Amino acid sequence: MVIQRWQTLLLLIAVALMCVFCLTPFATIPETENLAAAPTQLFVKDAPVFMILNVTIALLLFLAIFMFKNLRRQMTVTLLSIVLIASSIVAGCFVLYVGMPDAQPVLLGGIMLLVVVLVLALFAYRFMGRDRKLLSSYDRLR
Repeated sequence: MVIQRWQTLLLLIAVALMCVFCLTPFATIPETENLAAAPTQLFVKDAPVFMILNVTIALLLFLAIFMFKNLRRQMTVTLLSIVLIASSIVAGCFVLYVGMPDAQPVLLGGIMLLVVVLVLALFAYRFMGRDRKLLSSYDRLR
């Protein structure tokens, strides 16, 4: 299989980054009693609803890669993924700042990774829109 479209590559990178996000810590909680002890790391699996949401996003992005024959459906699934990524960012901030106020976010593996996935999904959606316009211009020429 040859990757011929930019949105396929962007969606593939987004899926990989979502998997990385699900496996790396997104926050740390410092030990209050013993300052010499290592801080406790929070993973996505520690919040089950957050985990289900992020796995669903990864699956939808992965399925969107293989919907290239139906561009309208691929755009719909990608748009749904974008909305879910935005809700995941809000849920992650809610878990960090309301649920665990003493938690400190991990900058490179935390919510910023979700922001990168959101940007990649938005660019993939934009490239899908360009493909749709190109296909409609070819239909007008027939």
